[in-house]
Amino acid sequence: MRHSNDRRRRILDLVSTGEEDVDALARRFGVSASTIRRDLAGLSRSGAITRTYGGAVLAHRAPEQTLPDRERIQSSAKEAIARAAAGVIQDGDSVLLDSGSTVGALGHCLANATVRVVTGNLPLVPVLVQRGFQVTILGGDVRSISMGVVGSLAELVLRRLTVDKVFLGADGVIAGRGLCEASPEQCALKELMMAQAGSVFVLADSSKLGQATQQCWAPISKPWTLITDAKASEAQLQPFLSRPEITVLRAR
Repeated sequence: MRHSNDRRRRILDLVSTGEEDVDALARRFGVSASTIRRDLAGLSRSGAITRTYGGAVLAHRAPEQTLPDRERIQSSAKEAIARAAAGVIQDGDSVLLDSGSTVGALGHCLANATVRVVTGNLPLVPVLVQRGFQVTILGGDVRSISMGVVGSLAELVLRRLTVDKVFLGADGVIAGRGLCEASPEQCALKELMMAQAGSVFVLADSSKLGQATQQCWAPISKPWTLITDAKASEAQLQPFLSRPEITVLRAR
Protein backbone atom coordinates (compact mmCIF):
# COMPACT_ATOMS: atom_id res chain seq x y z
CA MET A 1 0.00 0.00 0.00
CA ARG A 2 2.87 2.37 0.85
CA HIS A 3 4.42 1.77 -2.58
CA SER A 4 1.07 2.46 -4.22
CA ASN A 5 0.68 5.76 -2.34
CA ASP A 6 4.23 6.80 -3.20
CA ARG A 7 3.61 6.00 -6.84
CA ARG A 8 0.38 8.01 -6.86
CA ARG A 9 2.16 11.03 -5.39
CA ARG A 10 4.80 10.75 -8.10
CA ILE A 11 2.12 10.34 -10.78
CA LEU A 12 0.43 13.51 -9.55
CA ASP A 13 3.74 15.36 -9.82
CA LEU A 14 4.18 14.09 -13.39
CA VAL A 15 0.63 15.02 -14.40
CA SER A 16 1.28 18.53 -13.07
CA THR A 17 4.16 18.84 -15.55
CA GLY A 18 2.12 17.56 -18.47
CA GLU A 19 2.86 13.82 -18.51
CA GLU A 20 -0.57 12.25 -18.70
CA ASP A 21 -0.38 9.26 -21.02
CA VAL A 22 -1.19 5.92 -19.38
CA ASP A 23 1.30 3.90 -21.42
CA ALA A 24 4.12 6.40 -20.81
CA LEU A 25 3.44 6.36 -17.08
CA ALA A 26 3.38 2.55 -17.06
CA ARG A 27 6.80 2.43 -18.75
CA ARG A 28 8.22 5.00 -16.34
CA PHE A 29 7.14 3.07 -13.23
CA GLY A 30 7.66 -0.42 -14.63
CA VAL A 31 4.08 -1.49 -13.95
CA SER A 32 1.15 -2.49 -16.13
CA ALA A 33 -1.18 -0.02 -17.79
CA SER A 34 -4.04 -1.43 -15.71
CA THR A 35 -2.13 -0.57 -12.51
CA ILE A 36 -1.70 3.00 -13.73
CA ARG A 37 -5.40 3.18 -14.58
CA ARG A 38 -6.25 2.11 -11.04
CA ASP A 39 -3.89 4.77 -9.68
CA LEU A 40 -5.49 7.42 -11.88
CA ALA A 41 -8.95 6.29 -10.83
CA GLY A 42 -7.96 6.71 -7.19
CA LEU A 43 -6.53 10.18 -7.83
CA SER A 44 -9.69 11.08 -9.73
CA ARG A 45 -11.91 9.98 -6.83
CA SER A 46 -9.85 12.18 -4.51
CA GLY A 47 -10.47 15.17 -6.79
CA ALA A 48 -6.78 15.69 -7.62
CA ILE A 49 -7.09 14.94 -11.34
CA THR A 50 -9.65 14.68 -14.11
CA ARG A 51 -9.49 11.60 -16.32
CA THR A 52 -9.11 12.09 -20.07
CA TYR A 53 -9.06 9.65 -22.95
CA GLY A 54 -5.81 7.74 -22.45
CA GLY A 55 -4.63 9.72 -19.42
CA ALA A 56 -5.39 12.57 -17.03
CA VAL A 57 -4.98 16.28 -16.35
CA LEU A 58 -4.95 18.25 -13.13
CA ALA A 59 -8.45 18.86 -11.82
CA HIS A 60 -7.76 22.44 -10.74
CA ARG A 61 -5.93 25.01 -12.81
CA ALA A 62 -3.66 27.55 -11.19
CA PRO A 63 -5.41 30.94 -10.89
CA GLU A 64 -4.49 33.24 -13.75
CA GLN A 65 -2.62 36.35 -12.62
CA THR A 66 -3.19 39.90 -13.81
CA LEU A 67 -0.60 41.62 -15.96
CA PRO A 68 0.60 43.94 -13.14
CA ASP A 69 1.05 40.91 -10.88
CA ARG A 70 3.01 39.08 -13.58
CA GLU A 71 5.25 42.07 -14.14
CA ARG A 72 6.36 41.95 -10.50
CA ILE A 73 7.26 38.24 -10.60
CA GLN A 74 10.73 37.21 -11.82
CA SER A 75 11.22 40.75 -13.10
CA SER A 76 15.03 40.60 -13.32
CA ALA A 77 14.87 37.27 -15.18
CA LYS A 78 12.32 38.67 -17.60
CA GLU A 79 14.47 41.72 -18.27
CA ALA A 80 17.47 39.50 -19.03
CA ILE A 81 15.37 37.34 -21.35
CA ALA A 82 14.06 40.49 -23.07
CA ARG A 83 17.59 41.77 -23.70
CA ALA A 84 18.63 38.41 -25.16
CA ALA A 85 15.54 38.35 -27.39
CA ALA A 86 16.20 41.91 -28.59
CA GLY A 87 19.65 40.73 -29.63
CA VAL A 88 18.24 38.35 -32.25
CA ILE A 89 16.20 41.09 -33.96
CA GLN A 90 17.91 42.62 -36.99
CA ASP A 91 17.52 45.87 -38.89
CA GLY A 92 14.38 45.86 -41.00
CA ASP A 93 12.84 42.79 -39.36
CA SER A 94 9.10 42.45 -39.02
CA VAL A 95 8.25 41.01 -35.61
CA LEU A 96 5.08 39.74 -33.99
CA LEU A 97 4.87 40.36 -30.25
CA ASP A 98 2.55 38.25 -28.12
CA SER A 99 0.79 39.53 -25.00
CA GLY A 100 2.23 38.98 -21.53
CA SER A 101 4.82 40.44 -19.22
CA THR A 102 8.00 38.88 -20.66
CA VAL A 103 7.17 39.85 -24.23
CA GLY A 104 6.15 43.24 -22.85
CA ALA A 105 9.66 43.60 -21.42
CA LEU A 106 11.03 42.84 -24.89
CA GLY A 107 8.91 45.63 -26.37
CA HIS A 108 10.46 48.08 -23.93
CA CYS A 109 13.94 46.90 -25.02
CA LEU A 110 13.42 47.62 -28.71
CA ALA A 111 15.44 50.59 -29.86
CA ASN A 112 15.75 50.27 -33.65
CA ALA A 113 12.76 51.96 -35.28
CA THR A 114 13.44 50.23 -38.62
CA VAL A 115 11.75 47.18 -37.07
CA ARG A 116 8.07 46.76 -38.00
CA VAL A 117 5.93 45.50 -35.12
CA VAL A 118 2.66 43.58 -35.23
CA THR A 119 1.05 43.03 -31.84
CA GLY A 120 -2.07 42.52 -29.79
CA ASN A 121 -0.17 43.51 -26.64
CA LEU A 122 -2.13 46.68 -25.95
CA PRO A 123 0.10 48.27 -23.26
CA LEU A 124 3.01 48.18 -25.73
CA VAL A 125 1.24 50.09 -28.49
CA PRO A 126 1.69 53.68 -27.18
CA VAL A 127 5.24 52.90 -26.05
CA LEU A 128 6.28 51.75 -29.52
CA VAL A 129 4.37 54.42 -31.42
CA GLN A 130 5.98 57.17 -29.37
CA ARG A 131 9.41 55.73 -30.21
CA GLY A 132 8.69 55.91 -33.92
CA PHE A 133 8.02 52.26 -34.70
CA GLN A 134 5.63 51.24 -37.46
CA VAL A 135 2.97 49.35 -35.50
CA THR A 136 0.11 47.17 -36.74
CA ILE A 137 -2.49 46.28 -34.10
CA LEU A 138 -4.37 43.01 -34.16
CA GLY A 139 -8.07 43.56 -33.60
CA GLY A 140 -10.21 41.28 -31.50
CA ASP A 141 -11.59 40.82 -28.02
CA VAL A 142 -9.57 42.25 -25.15
CA ARG A 143 -8.71 39.95 -22.25
CA SER A 144 -8.63 42.44 -19.39
CA ILE A 145 -6.51 40.18 -17.19
CA SER A 146 -3.64 40.22 -19.70
CA MET A 147 -4.49 43.30 -21.81
CA GLY A 148 -4.00 41.22 -24.94
CA VAL A 149 -6.42 40.44 -27.76
CA VAL A 150 -7.86 37.11 -28.87
CA GLY A 151 -10.69 35.86 -31.04
CA SER A 152 -11.80 35.60 -34.64
CA LEU A 153 -11.13 39.24 -35.54
CA ALA A 154 -7.53 39.00 -34.33
CA GLU A 155 -7.11 35.78 -36.31
CA LEU A 156 -8.65 37.38 -39.41
CA VAL A 157 -6.12 40.21 -39.36
CA LEU A 158 -3.24 37.87 -38.66
CA ARG A 159 -4.08 35.56 -41.58
CA ARG A 160 -3.39 38.48 -43.91
CA LEU A 161 0.08 39.14 -42.49
CA THR A 162 3.43 37.38 -42.33
CA VAL A 163 6.40 38.33 -40.18
CA ASP A 164 10.05 37.39 -39.91
CA LYS A 165 9.96 36.50 -36.22
CA VAL A 166 7.36 35.86 -33.53
CA PHE A 167 8.04 36.19 -29.81
CA LEU A 168 5.66 34.24 -27.60
CA GLY A 169 5.01 34.03 -23.89
CA ALA A 170 3.22 31.23 -22.05
CA ASP A 171 2.02 30.10 -18.63
CA GLY A 172 4.13 26.97 -19.08
CA VAL A 173 6.22 25.23 -21.73
CA ILE A 174 6.95 21.53 -22.14
CA ALA A 175 9.37 20.11 -24.69
CA GLY A 176 7.56 17.99 -27.24
CA ARG A 177 4.17 19.26 -26.18
CA GLY A 178 4.09 23.05 -26.52
CA LEU A 179 2.76 26.04 -24.64
CA CYS A 180 0.01 25.99 -22.03
CA GLU A 181 -2.44 28.83 -21.49
CA ALA A 182 -5.67 29.54 -19.65
CA SER A 183 -8.02 29.55 -22.65
CA PRO A 184 -8.48 27.83 -26.03
CA GLU A 185 -8.69 31.27 -27.68
CA GLN A 186 -5.18 32.16 -26.53
CA CYS A 187 -3.81 28.86 -27.82
CA ALA A 188 -5.56 29.21 -31.18
CA LEU A 189 -4.04 32.65 -31.67
CA LYS A 190 -0.55 31.46 -30.67
CA GLU A 191 -0.74 28.58 -33.15
CA LEU A 192 -1.64 31.00 -35.92
CA MET A 193 1.12 33.38 -34.85
CA MET A 194 3.63 30.57 -35.25
CA ALA A 195 2.23 29.63 -38.65
CA GLN A 196 2.57 33.21 -39.93
CA ALA A 197 6.18 33.67 -38.75
CA GLY A 198 9.44 32.63 -40.33
CA SER A 199 11.11 31.99 -36.97
CA VAL A 200 9.57 31.17 -33.59
CA PHE A 201 10.97 32.32 -30.24
CA VAL A 202 9.43 31.38 -26.88
CA LEU A 203 10.31 33.63 -23.94
CA ALA A 204 9.91 31.72 -20.66
CA ASP A 205 11.66 32.18 -17.34
CA SER A 206 12.90 29.12 -15.49
CA SER A 207 9.79 28.85 -13.30
CA LYS A 208 7.74 27.99 -16.42
CA LEU A 209 9.94 25.23 -17.84
CA GLY A 210 8.31 21.82 -17.67
CA GLN A 211 5.20 23.30 -16.08
CA ALA A 212 1.58 22.65 -17.04
CA THR A 213 -0.33 25.02 -14.79
CA GLN A 214 -3.22 25.41 -17.26
CA GLN A 215 -5.20 22.93 -19.34
CA CYS A 216 -5.13 24.46 -22.84
CA TRP A 217 -2.25 23.79 -25.22
CA ALA A 218 -0.66 25.28 -28.33
CA PRO A 219 1.63 22.67 -29.93
CA ILE A 220 4.74 23.88 -31.74
CA SER A 221 5.03 22.18 -35.13
CA LYS A 222 8.21 23.82 -36.48
CA PRO A 223 11.77 24.45 -35.27
CA TRP A 224 11.88 27.03 -32.50
CA THR A 225 14.13 28.77 -29.99
CA LEU A 226 13.60 28.83 -26.23
CA ILE A 227 14.99 31.93 -24.53
CA THR A 228 15.15 31.49 -20.76
CA ASP A 229 17.13 32.86 -17.83
CA ALA A 230 20.40 31.84 -16.19
CA LYS A 231 18.60 30.19 -13.25
CA ALA A 232 17.30 27.40 -15.46
CA SER A 233 18.88 24.16 -14.22
CA GLU A 234 20.43 21.49 -16.40
CA ALA A 235 17.59 19.15 -15.40
CA GLN A 236 15.03 21.70 -16.57
CA LEU A 237 16.86 22.31 -19.84
CA GLN A 238 17.68 18.70 -20.71
CA PRO A 239 14.27 17.88 -22.26
CA PHE A 240 14.64 20.90 -24.54
CA LEU A 241 18.30 20.34 -25.38
CA SER A 242 17.60 16.72 -26.31
CA ARG A 243 15.18 17.66 -29.09
CA PRO A 244 16.72 18.57 -32.46
CA GLU A 245 13.97 21.04 -33.36
CA ILE A 246 14.66 23.22 -30.29
CA THR A 247 17.48 25.71 -29.85
CA VAL A 248 18.07 26.94 -26.30
CA LEU A 249 19.39 30.41 -25.54
CA ARG A 250 20.05 31.11 -21.86
CA ALA A 251 20.16 34.82 -21.00
CA ARG A 252 22.92 36.09 -18.73
